[in-house]
Amino acid sequence: MRVIVFLLVGIIVSFLDIILFKEKKWSKRVVNGLALTIGVNTISLFSIRFLLNKLYVLSPNNYRTLFVLKYVIFALFVGMFLLFIKGIVVKDISFEKNKKKETKLSKVISVVSVIFIAVGSFLFIGTSWFIDFFGKLTPEQFLFNFNSPVTGTASGVTDQAVNGPVLLLVTILVCTIFLISTRFEMHWRGKKFFSDKSVKVILGVSSVAVLGFGVSYSVKELQLVAVYHAYFDDSSYIKDNYHAPKETKITFPTKKRNLVHIYLESYENSYFDKASGGYMPKNLMPDFEKLYSEGVSFSETTKKGGPYQTYGSSWSVASMVNMSMGLPLKIPMNGNSYGKSGYFLPGAVSIGDVLYKEGYNQTIMFGADADFGGLTSFFTNHHDFKIYDWKHAKKIGKIPEDYKVWWGFEDKKLYDYAKEEMTDLASKNKPFNFTMENADTHFLDGYIEKGTPTPFDQQYANVIFHSQKQIVDFVRWIQEQDFYDDTTIVLTGDHLSMDKKFFRDFDKNYHRTTTNLILNGDFDNKDIKTDNRQFAPFDMYPTTLSAMGVKIEGNKLGLGTDLSSGDKTLIERDTLEKVNEELSKNSQFYNHEFVSERKNSQK
Repeated sequence: MRVIVFLLVGIIVSFLDIILFKEKKWSKRVVNGLALTIGVNTISLFSIRFLLNKLYVLSPNNYRTLFVLKYVIFALFVGMFLLFIKGIVVKDISFEKNKKKETKLSKVISVVSVIFIAVGSFLFIGTSWFIDFFGKLTPEQFLFNFNSPVTGTASGVTDQAVNGPVLLLVTILVCTIFLISTRFEMHWRGKKFFSDKSVKVILGVSSVAVLGFGVSYSVKELQLVAVYHAYFDDSSYIKDNYHAPKETKITFPTKKRNLVHIYLESYENSYFDKASGGYMPKNLMPDFEKLYSEGVSFSETTKKGGPYQTYGSSWSVASMVNMSMGLPLKIPMNGNSYGKSGYFLPGAVSIGDVLYKEGYNQTIMFGADADFGGLTSFFTNHHDFKIYDWKHAKKIGKIPEDYKVWWGFEDKKLYDYAKEEMTDLASKNKPFNFTMENADTHFLDGYIEKGTPTPFDQQYANVIFHSQKQIVDFVRWIQEQDFYDDTTIVLTGDHLSMDKKFFRDFDKNYHRTTTNLILNGDFDNKDIKTDNRQFAPFDMYPTTLSAMGVKIEGNKLGLGTDLSSGDKTLIERDTLEKVNEELSKNSQFYNHEFVSERKNSQK
C-alpha cells in the first residue's frame, strides 16, 4: 500500500511537470518523473518524521487509515513547491515590482486583514496552549487567574509560553505582514498571472475565516457562554442555603484542640489501585493508604472516594475558599480583584476568623510565593496568619536570595521548616492552627527532587509515589510529638490534577475524586456514616470544626453540612446537577455580602 501511495504522488506531480514545462522527449519525461517521485516522497517523509515529529511515518498500519489522504495532500504541496522552484531556475517564472500606486481601500483592507488574523490566531493558539498546558478549566478559574496577582508562578511556565504560543503567533504575524505588504507581479513566460493584489484578496477572505474560527473556538473551549450566564443570571440559591457563622452558635470544647490542615496538591483517589477504588494497576500511594485505617475518610462509594468537584472549587485557591469558608469562589462582574486590592472576600468568615476569636496562633505555609492567586490577602484578611512562604524563607535566611526551584522551594524543605514552625507553635501557651500546602505534585509532570525513587515509567507517577511517602513520614513525626494528643490532622486533596497527559488514557466513565482523611478527630457522633455520601468541598468547613470537638448548631455552616452528623448535604438533597447549575449563576447576595470591600471595615 505504501508503494502505491508513493507512486500515486509521483505520477500526479510528474503529470503537472509535463503540462507546465512541456517537455517533449519521452526519455526526459521518464527521468524527470523518477526524480520527482523519489524527491517529493523523500522530502515529505523527512519533513513528517523529523519536522512534524511523527515517529512512525513508514509504519504499514498508517497506510490503512486516513493518514493516506493527509500524506497525499502534504506530498502534493511539496511537489508544487519543487515545481515552483524549477520554474524560477529555468526562468519560466519571473518577478517584478508592482509600481502601480496602492489605493486607500487596499491599504485599509490590508490593515483589517492583519488585525483579523492577529486576533483569530491569538484566540486559537492561546486557547489551545492554555487548555493543553492547564487542562480544561472552569470559566471561574479562567477569569480568577486574570483577576488576581500573577507573581509566584512555577519556574519555566513563562519560558514554555514564550517558546511555544508566543513564538508561533509572532511568526504568523511577521509572515502575514510580509506577504500583505510586498508589492510584486509574478509572470509565467512573460505574462502576468499572479500579483500582490491576489495575495490581498486571499488573505482578506482568509482573515475573516481565521477570526471567525478563533472566536468560535475560544467561546466553546473556554465556556464563555457560561461566563455570560454566570454574570447576568441571578440566583438566590446561595442566599437561601447559607448558614452565616456569625448567626450560628459555635461551641468549642473546654480544652481546645490544635488543627493541622494539609492541602495536598492534586491528590486523587485515582492514584490508588483498582481494588481500593483507584485506577492504577499498581498502587502509587501504598504508605498513604495505610493511614486510612487510623482515621475517618468520606466517600461517594464503598471504596476510597471523596467530594464532587463542584463549581468554583477546581483549583488551589478555590479549594481553600471552599474548605475554609463553606463557599465557592466566584468572580463577580465589576467585583473584587481577589488580592490585587488587598481584599479577599472580606465579608466571609473562615475557619481562620473563627479560630482567631478563640485565641489560636495561626501559621500558613507554602513553598511558593503567597502573592500568587491573592493568597497573601486571603490569609491576611482571615485572620492574623503568619505567612511562611518562599519570600519569608529568603527573608529569614533559610534559603539564598536567588534560590528558586519549581514554585519556590521544594517539598523536602517545606516539611523540615514545617516541623520547626509547629514545634515553635506548640511551645506557646495557646492552641494553634497550622495550615500548609505542598507543591511537588503540581502539573506538568511534578517536580523530581534529588534522590527521588523512580520505580515507575512516568515521571508524574514517581513524583506521586515519593510525595505520599514524604506526607506519611511528616504525619508520623507529628504523631510522635507531645502535642499530638490534642491535635486533629486534616489531609485533603485540593483539587483534581490538571496534568492532562497523565490522565489521557483514563476511562471517561471513571469518577475521579480528591482524597480526604481526618486523623485523631474528636467527633461528637461516634457512629459516623462515611460511605455512599454525596458531598462537596465546602462540606469540609463544618466537618473540620466538628473533628476538633466543636459543636455547631444545626450541623451546618456556610453552604456546608457536618458530614459526621449524618444530615443531608446540598448535593444529597438537590443533586449535583442542581447545585452546580445554581452555583454557576450570578449571585447578588454573594457579591454584596462577601465580595464588597465595605465588609472589610465591618469585621
